[in-house]
Amino acid sequence: MLQQPVILFDGVCNFCNSSVHFIIKRNRKKDIRFAALQSEAGKRLLNEYRLPAGEMESIVFIENGNAYQRSAAALRICRRLSGAWPLCYGFILVPRFIRDAVYNWIAANRYKWFGVQEQCMIPTPEIRERFLN
Repeated sequence: MLQQPVILFDGVCNFCNSSVHFIIKRNRKKDIRFAALQSEAGKRLLNEYRLPAGEMESIVFIENGNAYQRSAAALRICRRLSGAWPLCYGFILVPRFIRDAVYNWIAANRYKWFGVQEQCMIPTPEIRERFLN
């Protein structure tokens, strides 16, 4: 089992990469690790948690031996951020089918709205230690 929480994200999605940078700046404890879904570490974790690698349209948040997807992942991540972001976890009270419908709508349009990159993000030296190999 992983000792620290891990976020698996779409490494070619501009919105996802911006979200990773947003999280890095607000995760003051620096206890969250990251891996692109397309990376070897990402594929290994998807396999370990029996998640379909080729069909992944969601962020995955692995915490305490559990893998969370879609809105549940996003809300659990918010709990680990500084500022008022942990208050967003209150949306967990909204039924999952509603939360995930909003999440799925954003996920389905993220490439159109924010674009894609040719390759996965390459972390800067300052944040490289936060990424799994």
